[in-house]
Amino acid sequence: MGGKLNKHKGKLVIHFFLLFFILIWFGYVCLSVNEVAGEVSEAEAKSAIKAADNDVLVCYSAVADASKAGANVTALLITLNEAGGLLSKAKLAYNNSNFTSAFNFAVQSQDKLKGFVGEAEGLRESAMQANYEDFMFNVVGSGVGAVAVLVGGYIVWVILKRREKPRGRGR
Repeated sequence: MGGKLNKHKGKLVIHFFLLFFILIWFGYVCLSVNEVAGEVSEAEAKSAIKAADNDVLVCYSAVADASKAGANVTALLITLNEAGGLLSKAKLAYNNSNFTSAFNFAVQSQDKLKGFVGEAEGLRESAMQANYEDFMFNVVGSGVGAVAVLVGGYIVWVILKRREKPRGRGR
């Protein structure tokens, strides 16, 4: 009985070591494939940085237009600042010949700015509408108020004129 137990332990140890080496080999293969697949060329990194740089400039212009219209662009500026920070990291990584990181930072910068121009345009349109409504309220309201004061003054004058007793007729 002791021989069977030792034989069983021996097979268990062999299976354990075999499984251990298979797992190590599998991990090595996965990491090797991942490293090969993750390599980014200098041209790809440069192209991604150029595209991200262009996106930041377009978004900056959209924020400037929204700000000129009177929109509150604080949240947009925070997002633009974050995207600009990622773009700076991309340029720094590119200058250090870390093209994979440069590419990843540039893509993250572009991802931050998805839908940004539409949001800025929406804020600009809202601000323009609010400005138009304020203008109409102030101009039309002032005009109506001025006419009301003139008409009210005329009515009061007419009423006071009728109440005025004629002098010199009855005496």
